[in-house]
Amino acid sequence: MLCLKARPLFSSPFPLSFSSFNHVKKSFILSTRTSKSSTVMSIIEHVVLFKVKSDTEQEKVNAMLNNLNGLVSLDPVLHLTAGPVHRIKSPILNFTHMLHSRYKSKDDLNTYSAHPEHQRVVKENVIPICDDIMAVDWVANNDPTPLSPPPGSAFKVTFLKLKESVSNEVQGGILGEIKGVEGISGIQQMTCGENFSPARAKGFSLASVAVFGGVREMEAAVGNEEYVNLQKQKVRDNVDGVIVVDYVVPASSP
Repeated sequence: MLCLKARPLFSSPFPLSFSSFNHVKKSFILSTRTSKSSTVMSIIEHVVLFKVKSDTEQEKVNAMLNNLNGLVSLDPVLHLTAGPVHRIKSPILNFTHMLHSRYKSKDDLNTYSAHPEHQRVVKENVIPICDDIMAVDWVANNDPTPLSPPPGSAFKVTFLKLKESVSNEVQGGILGEIKGVEGISGIQQMTCGENFSPARAKGFSLASVAVFGGVREMEAAVGNEEYVNLQKQKVRDNVDGVIVVDYVVPASSP
């Protein structure tokens, strides 16, 4: 449903550091607020979409996913999962794989991005087999629990590309509409926010991720009229494009 302003994530066709691919890092800012009783973190959400070349051998695809998932062991990473896309709705882009990760701060993201192992995986396993990559990062509007949804969990990720004429006030109203979906039955956690890494996002500026117990729960929620906020007038009249990606956390590495 989204329309993109294509700009490769890396520079050759994609820049070599994950500053573009930042699948794990370069895009999150997390703020910590301390109260007398607890510490609340504003988690950074990072989503990267990959379009693997159609003629790529499965062995190389598996190697990419294995190496990406292995990055979860790096200190700055709170959560990371990578695997094939379950379904995508987009009139322009046809991504095949997705990575979702979470961080505590932009600094953590930057540290991860510069890590030699991260750089190695991008150079050796990602760039050689991908035709296109895009990444969107935002500060979660709440603190999702658990930080790492278990295998079998289903994600519905939505990116919106707003019209150039949309004001900050209207944008805030659209985010409010998205947040209103949170209470729909079946959604275990949901965050949304404004993308803060425009260079890698192809023009998409708002993002959300809803997490369900599984595909069945996700499908049931989508059948609920209240869930489909992209059909609400306030949202529909102000967007130039939408991308919706369904993803299921793999039970294990390929």
